[in-house]
Amino acid sequence: MITIQFGNREFLNEIFPLVKSFFPGEDVVVTDEPVEEAEVRILLLYLPGVIVIQVNGDDGGFREVTVPRNDGDRMETKNECKRAVYRLLSEYTQRQLPWGSLTGIRPTKIALSMLMEGRRNVEIAQRMREEYLVSREKTALAIAIANRELHILKDIDYEEGYSLYVGIPFCPSTCLYCSFTSYPISGWEDRIEEYLRALFREIDRVSEMCGHKKLNSIYMGGGTPTTLAPEQMDRLLTRLEERFSYEHLLEFTVEAGRPDSITREKLEVLRRHGISRISVNPQTMNQQTLDVIGRRHTVEQTVEAFYMARELGFDNINMDIIMGLPGEGVAEVAHTLEVLKELEPDNITVHSLAIKRAARLNMFREEYRDLKIENTEEIMNLASRTAQEMGMEPYYLYRQKNMAGNFENVGYAKVDKAGIYNILMMEEMQTIMALGAGSVSKLVIPSQNRIERCGNVKDVPTYIGRIEEMLERKRNLLADGG
Repeated sequence: MITIQFGNREFLNEIFPLVKSFFPGEDVVVTDEPVEEAEVRILLLYLPGVIVIQVNGDDGGFREVTVPRNDGDRMETKNECKRAVYRLLSEYTQRQLPWGSLTGIRPTKIALSMLMEGRRNVEIAQRMREEYLVSREKTALAIAIANRELHILKDIDYEEGYSLYVGIPFCPSTCLYCSFTSYPISGWEDRIEEYLRALFREIDRVSEMCGHKKLNSIYMGGGTPTTLAPEQMDRLLTRLEERFSYEHLLEFTVEAGRPDSITREKLEVLRRHGISRISVNPQTMNQQTLDVIGRRHTVEQTVEAFYMARELGFDNINMDIIMGLPGEGVAEVAHTLEVLKELEPDNITVHSLAIKRAARLNMFREEYRDLKIENTEEIMNLASRTAQEMGMEPYYLYRQKNMAGNFENVGYAKVDKAGIYNILMMEEMQTIMALGAGSVSKLVIPSQNRIERCGNVKDVPTYIGRIEEMLERKRNLLADGG
């Protein structure tokens, strides 16, 4: 057990995930009093003008540093505390984290905002290395992606434009690692029509609320949107076309997702409605792993779904894979990447496994304790090299808490195939209006450097029953930004 004892809870939200990053898989507990049996005891003592940070380890060592408190600049005090904790724990564990003291999910945002201020790459690198202790490799990656994002988004209207997210929270089955709002389709087929009626109501009203703005991108995710029957998908896409103007639409992505939900008829519906980008997501090309994580499809089904989409004319296909899946090491990941090279998708998104609280893999840790979860720099570098060999460059990046190896998720794409919505959403450059159960809308007001959020309830029956309340939340959100 690792304990963090605070004199008060200031900076708790920043210090806690940093400590967790140094001790993956360990119980990290916040306390008010010392716990003698703890393997590592971290103390933040708030004194007049200073914060004293101590690390007591089971090696008998005692480490201490004093950080000056700048009451006029809370951000600087916070960052100084994080640097101090990082250095103390790095010395204790003999480990360096690739992203240094950064704990947020958007490390490229620092680089992108500085580029938009007209700063040079060398200035950005200096700040990331010195202020946040980011490794040279990750600094270079963040800067390269930020420059690419700036180029891709150069013609986007941030003030008058917006994007749309449409959530379909149903899946063929629930994966072992999944914590998203999703419902196995087998138990919910009789309520899909109710869900669609509520979703159509939301589509109708949001289209009225946003009628004066320019719709730039649409992303349909979940869940697995292709759990909908072809006729249901056709009605949904028709409703969107009828209610929203596509005059300024640059991209429409549908996350076709699980190969066991993809059929020719469904792909034909997507093609008929002009969907410009789809995802076919294998996660791995190793059958044994698919069986372990609860994905009830075969490797062959993934290959068949991909070629079927190509045959029907889809020329921008993304494929998601996950590093750090149970039982997978370098050899298994190399096999997955070799199969992807043969398929030649237009994008690949490389995820580092993140085990959330609500995931079955976390909730039943004892049951799965024999499953080895490994993600290493060698594995991430292998994925990066393979993407480059496929003619792709990294174009967006984000991190999550509890990631295997404390790495990141990276989207790679061929020239002119990058996912515009992914960048807009992750860098919080533009308003996202999100429809469906469990979705979160974000109102971005660039002129005020302000972001406001409002979420729909996660539970499908509650979403259906309280759809008018969800609409009222959105009306209030947009009024707040007016």
